[in-house]
Amino acid sequence: MSAHNRGLRALMKGALRMVYPPQCLCCSDPVAEEGALCPACWGQAQFITGACCQRCAVPLPGDDDDDSAVLLCDDCLRVPRPWLRARAALVYRDTGRKLALMLKHGDRLDLAPALGDWVARAATPLIRPDMLVVPVPLHPRRLAKRKYNQAAVLAQRVAQVHGLTHLPHALRRTRHTPMQDHAGSDERFANLHGALAVTPRFAGRVQGRAVLLVDDVMASGATLSTAAEVLRQAGSGPISVVMLARAVKDT
Repeated sequence: MSAHNRGLRALMKGALRMVYPPQCLCCSDPVAEEGALCPACWGQAQFITGACCQRCAVPLPGDDDDDSAVLLCDDCLRVPRPWLRARAALVYRDTGRKLALMLKHGDRLDLAPALGDWVARAATPLIRPDMLVVPVPLHPRRLAKRKYNQAAVLAQRVAQVHGLTHLPHALRRTRHTPMQDHAGSDERFANLHGALAVTPRFAGRVQGRAVLLVDDVMASGATLSTAAEVLRQAGSGPISVVMLARAVKDT
């Protein structure tokens, strides 16, 4: 971009800010810059920056995030996960829950760049050279209703930030499944049984390649487990997962 065009772009951006000042991502209150949270929403945003479970990203007691330490939560000591490591940007509560729902159900595609940057930052310890970034897919019926796959727009940003290949159609839904929001863990896993598959034309591309699975929210892990299992069956390399928000048990 030429200096003239950069200057023109800056002037236009400044004019737009005068008419439409930056707003909080979550509540639309005025903020100092684009992609920021107001003090109230920031105070309720529980970013996962300290110790967390290496398998499911749930926060653990302690302040240190030592990537060399194998920290596992009680659930992951009991339930095997078909991936190596996991990270999440936020706890699925308060601001984190509001933002995830706004992106998922509120037609707020404008949130994707900022939220995608948060996910990309959370994914940094998981990144490997030549890794593939693969989002959890939506069934075509649900995709037609929502207009976009929120996991795919986050995955696109993660791939862009880390200079990786994004394969938004590597996985597909083989059947429509009911919403999982109020289902128990066993029901969630049963609902997803046989519901995902590797898209045949991408099967060769995933063989032997490290994969970063991306989703918006993880609760029981049923969807991510099903996705990871079909990737493993297709001969993928090591799999890691990252999500915008991690649901945690109330204490």
